[in-house]
Amino acid sequence: MWMTWARAVKLLRSQLQLQPRQCRPLCPGRGHTPAATPAATPASSPAATRPWKVLFFGTDDFAVESLKVLSTSRKCGDSVVQALEVVTLSGDVPVKRFALQSCLPMHRWPPDIGQGQFDVGVVVSFGCLLPQKLINKFPFGILNVHPSLLPRWRGPAPIFHTILRGDEVTGVTVMQIRPHRFDVGPVLSQETYRIQQKLTSDELGQVLAVKGAQMLIDTLRNLREKLQNKKEQSTAGATFAPKIDKSLSWLVWEEQSADDIDRLSRAIGARIPLRTLWMGRTVKLLDFTGQCHSVVPDGSGKLVPGSVFYIKESDIVSVRCKDGWVGFRSVLLKKRLTAADFYNGYLHQSVKSPAAAAHGLFVSGRTPQTLCDDDVHTMKLPTT
Repeated sequence: MWMTWARAVKLLRSQLQLQPRQCRPLCPGRGHTPAATPAATPASSPAATRPWKVLFFGTDDFAVESLKVLSTSRKCGDSVVQALEVVTLSGDVPVKRFALQSCLPMHRWPPDIGQGQFDVGVVVSFGCLLPQKLINKFPFGILNVHPSLLPRWRGPAPIFHTILRGDEVTGVTVMQIRPHRFDVGPVLSQETYRIQQKLTSDELGQVLAVKGAQMLIDTLRNLREKLQNKKEQSTAGATFAPKIDKSLSWLVWEEQSADDIDRLSRAIGARIPLRTLWMGRTVKLLDFTGQCHSVVPDGSGKLVPGSVFYIKESDIVSVRCKDGWVGFRSVLLKKRLTAADFYNGYLHQSVKSPAAAAHGLFVSGRTPQTLCDDDVHTMKLPTT
């Protein structure tokens, strides 16, 4: 029986709860002063040990989940994090907002820090390569929380490609970063996660963010042991997950099956609407309903991919693809329209009969092409 993604997130978060003993208020200057840093062995010394002084690098909501756990550890005195500061990029990004709310010291990118000022760095969804001279300033290196089972899906968009390719199993990897190339360092910890059916990239991201945060704090709790037992990544099975851009949203009705379109919608639909052309105009297809099993007019089995019908009983626009029909509840032309509004205002004249429907076909908006798994495996990874 499948566990819902929301229940999975709740369960993982419950495992992360720390006892609130010795917790300090969030912000200095509000009825308290920060605890003084105890005299300790310098971080640059081989004898340095936890609680760690951590510098966190991150930007988005996925990164915030790990930052929350580190912040909670620092406040609650659980002997893992002693000091926590943040590096983020310009703009109103989620990590910056959380750092401000939690009164965490922030650094601009690139940070100007001293040798051994921090014991260990943590990078989560940051997007910038860290140079060797910066990495060398951390006696215990810099850790990275990556939402895939490396070496599969190295790169900036692993969750999107996991959904897009229909992977049944994914996971999270905690690795030690190396300069010059993304996601190639040795693995300190790795756990799998079996993907539930019909999960979107946002839903999967929430699950893996919480799982990654849990793995991060466990890794820091046993950092010396994890570093001693780290393993180099295999060269077999390495794939690259490039950034998602708008070109991927163009549907190719002749090539894409109902399953292909379903995965594409779940992977990118929340950020980039699926698109097609209709009578020379771009149409954004919204509220994907999946494979359409409603009855379409007689003779529809002979219609070409891109043929469009309005199904009144279910109030959807149904479009023929490579191996069947898929449905959408609304579209976007100049404004958002329900399926019924699109039919009454635009589609009605072009679908009075199957013969006339050819004038109202949805047309593929890009050159049909197929990227097979072999192509993905041989794509060149970034080297700078």
